[in-house]
Amino acid sequence: MEWLELLISFFLSNALGYGGGPASIPLMHQEIVVRHQWATDTAFSNMIALGNTLPGPIATKIAAIVGYDAAGWIGAGVALAATVVPSAAALVLLLKLLRNHRHSPVVKGMTLLVQPAIAVMMALLTWQMATASTASIGIWQSLAIAAVAYWLMERRNIHPAIVICGAFVYGALVLSHGFA
Repeated sequence: MEWLELLISFFLSNALGYGGGPASIPLMHQEIVVRHQWATDTAFSNMIALGNTLPGPIATKIAAIVGYDAAGWIGAGVALAATVVPSAAALVLLLKLLRNHRHSPVVKGMTLLVQPAIAVMMALLTWQMATASTASIGIWQSLAIAAVAYWLMERRNIHPAIVICGAFVYGALVLSHGFA
């Protein structure tokens, strides 16, 4: 029955994750880490980091790895289908409706009013990841890595995938050898 839990969890996370992958990540975290314990906070953070270095949507990559870990290839297929089908079906069915009403104040209001809720979900997930990071590598290492990542991405316009790969290399070479 693990595949049924995968189907329901990924369907809900992605059907309710208005705004795409970034909006569904906190919902996925709730299902994957908190509710079903398919992964730890650290493993989930690693999935996001590694998933961001690869091309394509983050939600499908998380679904594939969690589904595979939970129930093998069938689990990966079920989790992927539950991730992709809701948005694909909604896109096909609602495209014409949204196109006809895109200037409607109701449609504009719905999209604007959901954004603060998504921002809060992202902030809570960021807080949870920052807490886990400081617990495992310390506050100074966490702050230094965050500051360097910010500087590279925002000030130097380095692609986030390169920054994530750099953090992986830093972790492998420095932190894993006890130099932190």
